[in-house]
Amino acid sequence: MKVINARNVNDALEKGIDLFQDPCEYTVKDSRNGIVCEANGPVTTVYQKPWERVCLIKERDANPFFHFIEGLWMLDGRNDLEPLTYFVKSMEDFSDDGKTLWGAYGFRWKKYWNKDQIKIVIGMLKENPYDRRAVLQMWDPHEDLARKGKDVPCNTHIYFKIREGKLCMTVCNRSNDMLWGAYGANVVHMSMLQEYVAHCLDLPMGEYTQISDSFHIYPNAVWDKVKDLELDIYTYRELKNHYDLIDGYEPVPLVNDKESFTQELKFFFDYFDSFRYDVHSFIHGIDNIEWKNSIFKEVAMPMLKAFHYHKERDYLNSYREVQKITSLDWMEACFEWIRKRDTAYTLNKAEKGENNE
Repeated sequence: MKVINARNVNDALEKGIDLFQDPCEYTVKDSRNGIVCEANGPVTTVYQKPWERVCLIKERDANPFFHFIEGLWMLDGRNDLEPLTYFVKSMEDFSDDGKTLWGAYGFRWKKYWNKDQIKIVIGMLKENPYDRRAVLQMWDPHEDLARKGKDVPCNTHIYFKIREGKLCMTVCNRSNDMLWGAYGANVVHMSMLQEYVAHCLDLPMGEYTQISDSFHIYPNAVWDKVKDLELDIYTYRELKNHYDLIDGYEPVPLVNDKESFTQELKFFFDYFDSFRYDVHSFIHGIDNIEWKNSIFKEVAMPMLKAFHYHKERDYLNSYREVQKITSLDWMEACFEWIRKRDTAYTLNKAEKGENNE
């Protein structure tokens, strides 16, 4: 088994890319999604600072708006498709009915078995901090095994434990695309889950361990953009820490008031549902809400507005909203993502103007 010890997602991604530079480390195979390069054996990633969850590697061009909102969507226990397709339309490709996602993790955490597993896990660890049975399940053998649908859970179960006064978390995954899954969406929403549980237990976050049974990449356009970020074992100790380059960085906590967080999370998505149908009222009315959890006012709301203005090609207002994001890692990632779309849109307009002359 290969173990990648990493400070955060950026460190892990650079080391994961390096793994696939060595032909001895992987095997090229056919799959239902085409040619895949699969690591020779499971790969375990250990994050020392899982709260540093934002991919700041520009070549990867990860969609920070989608990653963050999807994390909140999971914590709300949802499986409806529309909040996700607002940010990434291709998410509909994973739905069997065009309305829901069968393997939605948050839905399984909180509703699928008519149990709020997160609440139960928190209760278990409050009662017995040394409990080793705090297992959150996502795989249903009755329905998922041999299922022919478009979507079954890739992450199958999660272990929580308290060690040295910190909440540690281990996630098991049957099949992990390094770029889109492991070091893309998974690291964001799983670390948000860990942070939420830690806050409910009044504990700091410890290590987050991800065990990926089939760790792989697909040779595609995204891989072509990042594959030349080549490293070797002699440069590991000299890796730049992207977070250290953010002047004045301090994370905005996911939870300030655990008693109101669940209610405010639901309220946020109720507003989001209204927003998609009545943008004008949402844009001009949402600033008057008094949030007890700053993540909504200082990150989620400006993100939502910035993305709306991007969709409208109103980039001046989009930048203004991005600058209101007080979590500097999310702000930087959103700015870079918007800037690339703004540049491409402006160049495209210029080219069309030249062709019309």
